[in-house]
Amino acid sequence: MRSENSVDLLLGARLAELRAQHGWSLGELAERSGISRSTLSRAERAETSPTAAVLNRLCHVYGRTMSQLLSEVEAAPAPLVRAADQQVWEDRGSGFVRRSVSPPHTGLRGELVEGRLTPGADLAYDRPPVPGLEQHLWLLEGALEVTVGERAHRLGAGDCLRMRVSGATRFRCSGPGEARYVLAVVRP
Repeated sequence: MRSENSVDLLLGARLAELRAQHGWSLGELAERSGISRSTLSRAERAETSPTAAVLNRLCHVYGRTMSQLLSEVEAAPAPLVRAADQQVWEDRGSGFVRRSVSPPHTGLRGELVEGRLTPGADLAYDRPPVPGLEQHLWLLEGALEVTVGERAHRLGAGDCLRMRVSGATRFRCSGPGEARYVLAVVRP
């Protein structure tokens, strides 16, 4: 497994590359994404690891899922990825840890992600990375409140929530323990 610093360096370089491919200045990307120029600049230079919310907004602008973006910093797609080699990304500020379980491949529509939220973690996304994204969240441990649009769902261990995401979503772990789940993501 790579160190998180090298993942941040590769991710920053990929974000800068995507912006350049679109011919956007930092100001134009800031306007399109709603993220400040300074935050974008620091993420591209790997001075900071972007939060889940920031990555989600960038994925929306670039029309990618988070797993797609993270897989783009991997060397070459493989049909098998061992547990020890699965990419782990952490948003320390929000208490969110994300493991890309599926072997990365940009040509496939489905992927599996393991998510862990510490007690008190509260992740809010103002939009999906790809409109119309289908997600199946299977809660393995703990308790989790998932809000899709205006509707809140309380999940306990073993529950599965299917959703088609087109607007805001929120994931809250009120504790007392960590929430651990599998998220199956299917691009439209």
